[in-house]
Amino acid sequence: MVGCIASMIGVDAIKAGHVIRTVQPGGSGHTVFRVGEVHGRITPRVQELAQMLCAVDSAKVTTNLWGERWTKLTQNSMVNGISACTGMNSKAMVAWETSRRVFIRLAGEAIRIGHALGYELEPIRGLPPERWVAAAAGEPAAMEAVESALLEAMTRMTDEGRPSTGQDMLKGRRTEIDFINGLVAAKGEEVGIPAPTNAALTQLVKRVERGEIEANPRNIETL
Repeated sequence: MVGCIASMIGVDAIKAGHVIRTVQPGGSGHTVFRVGEVHGRITPRVQELAQMLCAVDSAKVTTNLWGERWTKLTQNSMVNGISACTGMNSKAMVAWETSRRVFIRLAGEAIRIGHALGYELEPIRGLPPERWVAAAAGEPAAMEAVESALLEAMTRMTDEGRPSTGQDMLKGRRTEIDFINGLVAAKGEEVGIPAPTNAALTQLVKRVERGEIEANPRNIETL
């Protein structure tokens, strides 16, 4: 089995067979596709697959597929649920200080749990995972660095882009929240590390899904 992580890529399926990108290509500045074997060894087939993906964007072979997967989950946990319960697009979420601060708390929880599970996480927005944990704990220099990285990333986004769970909510589809923030919270219980922000966000998104409340930016103020 071969795995492939698409890192920091934004897309929207506007209709059957038609996808648009809502984040500028990573190119030489950020490697988008990370291809790896489950066992971690480099094989000719993953090298060939990475070469094929270079026709779309930058790609590399990784020996850390499981760490890449948890890193991707961490990035998704930061933004997907917030978009779903607020109705905000990617740019608006990054621009608003309140949602940025919730991003950081969500990431800090996910990273601590990933480390406890034995995963070696990759940098997020160019910063080591430990910097995100420090920012989530309120360390001023780390907070400044992380917020700067988030705001810098906003310059690569289009005005139309929004995370997939936010797209699902708009289209009336069942979301994947149980497999994003819900999974982080569940794994946290397994290793004895609470993830209260991820757990609360999961329930908030479900309330919007059930029609109990409307998607609104004010929803995350309860977090």
